[in-house]
Amino acid sequence: MTMRLPAIMKTTAARLSALYLLLFGACAVLLVIYMTSISVRIIAAQNQETIQEEARNLVRAYERGGIPRLVRVVEQRARQPGANLYLIADPNGRILSGNVESLQPGVLELEGWTLRPFAYERYGDNGLGQRAPAPDAATGRLPHTAMALVIRLPNRMILLVGRDLGEPERFRRVVQRALILALAFMGIGAFLIWFFVGRAALRRIDSISAASQRIMGGDLSGRLPVSGADDEFDRLSDNLNAMLTRIAALNEGLKQVSDNIAHDLKTPLTRLRQRAESALAGSKDKAALREALEAAIAESDQLIRTFNAILMISRLEAGYSAESTHRIDLAGIIDDVAELYEPVAEERGVALETRITGPQTVTANRELVAQALSNVVDNAIKYSAGHAASPAVSIALDKADGEVRIVIADNGPGIPAEDRKRATERFVRLEVSRSQPGSGLGLSLARAVMTFHRGRLDLSDADPGLKVTMVFPAKGAAS
Repeated sequence: MTMRLPAIMKTTAARLSALYLLLFGACAVLLVIYMTSISVRIIAAQNQETIQEEARNLVRAYERGGIPRLVRVVEQRARQPGANLYLIADPNGRILSGNVESLQPGVLELEGWTLRPFAYERYGDNGLGQRAPAPDAATGRLPHTAMALVIRLPNRMILLVGRDLGEPERFRRVVQRALILALAFMGIGAFLIWFFVGRAALRRIDSISAASQRIMGGDLSGRLPVSGADDEFDRLSDNLNAMLTRIAALNEGLKQVSDNIAHDLKTPLTRLRQRAESALAGSKDKAALREALEAAIAESDQLIRTFNAILMISRLEAGYSAESTHRIDLAGIIDDVAELYEPVAEERGVALETRITGPQTVTANRELVAQALSNVVDNAIKYSAGHAASPAVSIALDKADGEVRIVIADNGPGIPAEDRKRATERFVRLEVSRSQPGSGLGLSLARAVMTFHRGRLDLSDADPGLKVTMVFPAKGAAS
């Protein structure tokens, strides 16, 4: 994929790369300027200290032996390798001795430190008397610059002690070349990083955009590509794919609810209408009319309960509920549910037993857990009655592997292994349950409650009968 420069600069990656390059370049330039100025000032201070020390020595030589001794010392030191600048001139500024051949005009007119660096021409510093290069042909300036201390001797003679500034200038040029090379390498590096890394990132963004377009077009089965590099793009794709899976599941659940309402609620609504018509067409006996109205009310209440259960299941499966969670004791909930259903079990000849090893606390909503447990216990009592010589239902509470479990077991007909997953879906009633009243929402609601609490609802064989296990996660349990 080829892109022109204007198109490339419209991408966030390219703009960020250019911004970082400019920012880094500006910081590098400022740092180099600061370090160069500091270094030059340090070198200048060292030069001044050296010049002052040398000037004091020469003044002491003059005080001890006059001009002859001063000239001998200057001549001796001027011939040493790497010598400073030495000059002895008469009161008119004519050079008499030293290693400086000519000076920029006006340097010897003032006493003390030169106000600014001056140009000069000197003899060769190898002691052979070779002349320095001639003035620059383009500018006419002398080839060297220096700083110096000018001293007026008592006899009006002029002594100049200075130091060449070529070293700071060379240092500045070296730093400038280093900066230019660094910026050049940075530019090349930025281009290479964009070419090998940025283009790959842009290709991945384009593939994600293409997949997003297909998904927005209605293909919810599509997923964003994952390269396996486990980088930011893969983590983003994984999260979005999980979100798409969740959305697809919710859409499928909504479709199932619509289909179930259309099919499973049609029968009770038709029955309700028929009873109302029969009451209107039948006798005018008040007792018969009252009985018909009571039956219609009971049928309406059952429909309201069914709709409420559907609404609660949908909200719980969507992860939304107005109910709050707290630390609750599951043992207390089991005792309350067992006490509530004990008369029902006794009436149907079912032995209801609880086995609680001790209090077990989890973070959950008490009302939701109690409703889910009630639905499971109600189903266990309903389907075990009449299917065994001694029908029995047990509710056990234990903790294993950090998970708190409520196990409800009966000795009824059970559910075949191939039908257990389908039994927790909305409005599903297996063949064995057709003879029992109900809407097929009990296990579905219990599963939704456990999903809301980050737990799970497991169905297994009780041999004989069915075992339903409500498993609460370890992080919600007390240690």
